[in-house]
Amino acid sequence: MSGVRVREMAESDIDAVAAVRVRGWQKAYTGLMPQAYLDGLSVEEDAERRREFFSRGVGDVVNLVAETGTAEDGGDEVVGWSCFDPYRDRDLPAGDAELYALYVRPALVGTGVGRALLTESLHLVAQRGFPRLRLWVLRNNTRLRCFYARAGFAPDGGAEAYKVDGVAVPEVRYALRLTQAALSRSPG
Repeated sequence: MSGVRVREMAESDIDAVAAVRVRGWQKAYTGLMPQAYLDGLSVEEDAERRREFFSRGVGDVVNLVAETGTAEDGGDEVVGWSCFDPYRDRDLPAGDAELYALYVRPALVGTGVGRALLTESLHLVAQRGFPRLRLWVLRNNTRLRCFYARAGFAPDGGAEAYKVDGVAVPEVRYALRLTQAALSRSPG
């Protein structure tokens, strides 16, 4: 998709990011998580949590948004969101970054929005001196696992499951060493 711009998220983007995140979960995780849980997700509640987070200060977390649109068609529209920070689990030595989230408006999956967000995230992670970017992905989310594999990520042996409405949802951890070759590769 041409015309995708990635920039740092502003507080004024919260409602749009909440909609992208919730709708993204509902689409991407259908069949992978309990449907009642997905149906119960609320854009308004997610936005309120995000406002609280912003009011406390975002710390080291980097939030990015992807937007599309031109002045001719009404201006910019947030269609994707990603965020990263230092790796948060204690099972590995400190020093790596973690991609906490990358979501795209469901109707735009496969159009390059996610690729643009991942590319900018990789560059910013490298600029901050992290040697590796890690992320967690649902084990059965084949589409997303393929997306990250095309970008050079590979499973690193980490696996865990967390409970969603009493159902175990297994995840696998992926990692990408941030070399110049990895950064020049076009994700997705």
